[in-house]
Amino acid sequence: MEQFIQDWGYIALFLYSFGGGFLALAIAGAFSYAGDLNIFITIIVAATSNFIGSQFLFYFAKYNKSYMDETVNKHKRKVAMIKALLKKYGSFMIFIQKYIYGIKTLVPLIMGISAYNPFKFMILNAIASILWAIVIGYLSFTAGKILLSFADDFKYIGIFTVLIVLGILIYSFKGKKKVKKQ
Repeated sequence: MEQFIQDWGYIALFLYSFGGGFLALAIAGAFSYAGDLNIFITIIVAATSNFIGSQFLFYFAKYNKSYMDETVNKHKRKVAMIKALLKKYGSFMIFIQKYIYGIKTLVPLIMGISAYNPFKFMILNAIASILWAIVIGYLSFTAGKILLSFADDFKYIGIFTVLIVLGILIYSFKGKKKVKKQ
């Protein structure tokens, strides 16, 4: 399994981060602490992929406005919310959207439809992607450190807990049979 993670981990991370998902980055950060992946390469791969994915969405929307109008009409509530957030936070929304599930794909699309400056989007997107990868990567690396430090103790506590729960379930099941017979 370790060899599989070392061989395919970065590729899976790249593909998953392209769509903006951070679950693969969180898992890769934990694997980095375990020594299966390198945390620096993990952060670079995730940031690069996330940057390319957001740029793709931005330019896809910019050059396919008729198709995007149909797509945006299907998500009117989210689009209205994102437009309100863009008015309120402006360009800072590029940074915020990286962490919010449900809007991280729509923000680059809506900004692409608008008259937003592509060069400005590229610069801010690059910075936001790097920060996103560092924050999520470091947090998951640290969480991996915490989880692995408790792993040995949890192994025994977990077995003991499972045995207690099974004992309670068996005892209560037997108790219900006795009650039904009376």
